[in-house]
Amino acid sequence: MQKPTTFGELKQQVNQLPDVRTEMRQNLIHKLKTNESIFPKVIGYDDTVLPELINAILCGHNIILLGERGQGKSRIIRSMIDFLDKEMPAVAGCPIHDSPFNPICSECKQNLIDLGDQLPLDYIPREKRLIEKLATSDVSTADLIGEVDPIKVAQGRTLDNESSIHFGLVPRAHRSLFAINELPDLAEKIQVAFFNIMEENDFQIKGFPVRLPLDTFIVATANPEDYTSRGRIITPLKDRFDVQIRTHYPLERKYEIRIMEQEVRTLSLDGLSTCVPDFIKEIIAEITFQARRSQEINQHSGVSCRVSIRSYEAIVGSALRRSLEFSETFVVPRITDIEATFPAITGKMEMEYEAVDENQADIIANLTKQAVKLVFDTHFKLEELASITDAFENGVTAEISRNQPSKDYLPAFNVIPGMEDAAGALVDPANPAEAAAAIEFILEGLHLSNKLNREVIEDRLVYK
Repeated sequence: MQKPTTFGELKQQVNQLPDVRTEMRQNLIHKLKTNESIFPKVIGYDDTVLPELINAILCGHNIILLGERGQGKSRIIRSMIDFLDKEMPAVAGCPIHDSPFNPICSECKQNLIDLGDQLPLDYIPREKRLIEKLATSDVSTADLIGEVDPIKVAQGRTLDNESSIHFGLVPRAHRSLFAINELPDLAEKIQVAFFNIMEENDFQIKGFPVRLPLDTFIVATANPEDYTSRGRIITPLKDRFDVQIRTHYPLERKYEIRIMEQEVRTLSLDGLSTCVPDFIKEIIAEITFQARRSQEINQHSGVSCRVSIRSYEAIVGSALRRSLEFSETFVVPRITDIEATFPAITGKMEMEYEAVDENQADIIANLTKQAVKLVFDTHFKLEELASITDAFENGVTAEISRNQPSKDYLPAFNVIPGMEDAAGALVDPANPAEAAAAIEFILEGLHLSNKLNREVIEDRLVYK
């Protein structure tokens, strides 16, 4: 069907356009009926958050998402445009994308009277129908609602003429989604203006009242501690949100790993292949899990999934540097690369007051040890590695370093009985880079299980 270019052509195809809530509801129902994936890039919420979100969209409810940082709130909001049509017809040139069937701004109403069926149309893609704003203390009424345009006044329009207004972000989200992040950070008077336009569809600019029946689906985010704190958000505004949905961090390690794999910035270098063993991914994810349980880390601010994501990138970067130094074709992270993740972790966690004077690197190192031990215990039973510990009791020593070529690890298979079989349970032992990663993991796991001693000599670790 040819795309209409005028209002008259559009009327020959449809007799009305749906409001944004109806449009989202219809598209969501279609996805549900056809078993399409709902929020495909939102991981770990299938049984908790997503059913509440789906219900809210079906009901046409304005939503407030409560959760600590790094829980996917912005990802959810940006995924909601999938419930909009691919394109939306609107009056050409209208800053608030008026519907030609029911224009609400004065200029579009006049143009409809003057042009009738010849009123020209624009088509707005769904990507432009999400208006986002980060709430800060300096956000003004002009930013959200609008302001008198001095140029239009200079052209002869009066201050009390609605057409002299330069619309702010909320009116520009007409027939669209409007998202405001960190809602409690808005100044109180701005909150008042915001809830008034949500409920009453009217506002005042320079003492001139304007009534616009906006068709806007509103989603907001907030930290639970701020949202429930008196003085940070006014009660009438809380009452304007139809549904409050609590987000959370991944409940299982496998979800944290899937998020890592989805969000990491991949390295692409000719001649090099990157392989991150599963146990390394599990350790990175478990470090974050341990941080979320630690009493030395402020849990009110949260421990974002970005800790895992950036740690993953950092450990791969360390492995890449080693591969380039020794002209290796495989990039495989090892246990000795984990220290490279500490700078990525430190800036994303807030320590408790009593932990401020302690060395943050020591706290993270302790979390890492706990994570390595937990992951090691999921892969091995100590009795399975008895031949390895027996070899060390008979005088074998092993020396490892981040700055050591992978091929230097392979003699361990001949010297330490059972090491090749243990490594083969984790990786391909014929691949030197993967074998080196597995050997380091096994040695460190046995040390943390109190089966091996470990001595640090400059940049080397000696197990005996």
